[in-house]
Amino acid sequence: MPQIHPTAVVDPNARLAADVTVGPHCVVSGDVEIGAGTVLASGVVVEGPTMIGKDCRLAHHAVVGSVPQDLKYKGARSLVEIGDSNTIREFVTINRATDEGDRTVVGNNNLLMAYVHLAHNCVIGNNVILANAVNLAGHVTIDDFASIGGLTPVHQFVRIGKYAFIGGGSRVPKDVCPFVRAAGNPLRIAGLNSVGLMRRGFSQETRLELKRLYRLFFRSGLNTSQALARIQDELPGTPEVNEFVRFVRASQRGVERGVEGAEEADED
Repeated sequence: MPQIHPTAVVDPNARLAADVTVGPHCVVSGDVEIGAGTVLASGVVVEGPTMIGKDCRLAHHAVVGSVPQDLKYKGARSLVEIGDSNTIREFVTINRATDEGDRTVVGNNNLLMAYVHLAHNCVIGNNVILANAVNLAGHVTIDDFASIGGLTPVHQFVRIGKYAFIGGGSRVPKDVCPFVRAAGNPLRIAGLNSVGLMRRGFSQETRLELKRLYRLFFRSGLNTSQALARIQDELPGTPEVNEFVRFVRASQRGVERGVEGAEEADED
């Protein structure tokens, strides 16, 4: 049986795995499913339709599955889907999607620090870190292993690529390419995320190819089409190069290409 504190209110239709823990003064309402080993600390609110996976930790007063802050929302049955092994800290808010059947999605193994806000239709991949008070507008997509520093607002429909790092206190109005660092207000690209790539086990050879890619795309003075053509002509079609090219070609808002300061020194 789930461990439910006497002061918690849990909808009889909610589906909780046998070893779920629901702390004091929590409210679980509507069509909610919570997987094995997940713990809700005190004051957590989960509103359905919402699915939460296994071994998640929801800290005090997190709110998951609330209706979107979108004037277009007219009561559609939308939902939140959260994967496994996520840490969702104090006062995080995660809204449902706007339209019928649409989803706000959080993958696996993510860390959402205190006061993070995920608006409607956001999609968060796996192993993402969002520091304190990161605020995502609607339809933001963040790919695997990206990290965003605290107090950073991200504009609606923006995409942030794999292994990207964004410094705290930045404003993100355009897509941020995979594998790079960005910071500032206005936002500027500040080099490869070299430290992050090393920590994640990228080989020296791969990092050198990404450095060549970085110079062609951000430092050559070529426009986007010209830079992509040079990249495809001159660099091997590694998974990382292909990921970068696909990301740029799929951009709807345009990718951030403004570069800050002198080129980073070689680290390899």
